[in-house]
Amino acid sequence: MTTIPATENRTARAVTDGLEPKNVILAVCLVLGAAQNDMLVGLAWAVHAIVFAAVIPMAYIKYGIRSGRWQDRHVGQRERRLHLIPVIMASVGIAIAAMVIWDAPAQMTALVVAMLATLGAILPVTAFWKISVHTSVAAGAIAILAVGVSPVWALAFPLVALIGWSRVALRDHTFGQVVAGTVLGALVAGAVFAGLA
Repeated sequence: MTTIPATENRTARAVTDGLEPKNVILAVCLVLGAAQNDMLVGLAWAVHAIVFAAVIPMAYIKYGIRSGRWQDRHVGQRERRLHLIPVIMASVGIAIAAMVIWDAPAQMTALVVAMLATLGAILPVTAFWKISVHTSVAAGAIAILAVGVSPVWALAFPLVALIGWSRVALRDHTFGQVVAGTVLGALVAGAVFAGLA
């Protein structure tokens, strides 16, 4: 268990940890999967997406922490993210290949392709600037649900602002980095999903 420094904002830490990318990925996959015409098939593909987009990446991150490659599960060092993101992209790419081969529902495949496209957009920015992955993933997830399930999901966008606040309050990102992450995630994931679903 991580020890929280006395000077750290505990609410911000709870938001950052509770709404971290893997948890958002879990939620968007399950919600979209449950919204498919055949809910059981949709949920099965949701689990598939979760394994490759969240479980495998988190296992790799935990291995990196144990080996001293990075300091925390959010991989706060920008340079280290340049090594992590391609690994996640490879895992997500394998998920997409399986989905295409075994004819997954179009929306589920579009969801995972949108994840890969977002990572592809984040990677070059990360080479010189620490854009927020937290806000990018959250904004992209909400955009996907607003397009793929119901426009009512757009009402969840204040959660992205809350996540952004937590990242700034913890001094993990600047205001500009969380805004850029939000815009990139919403535009890239939303557009890719809408174009393929």
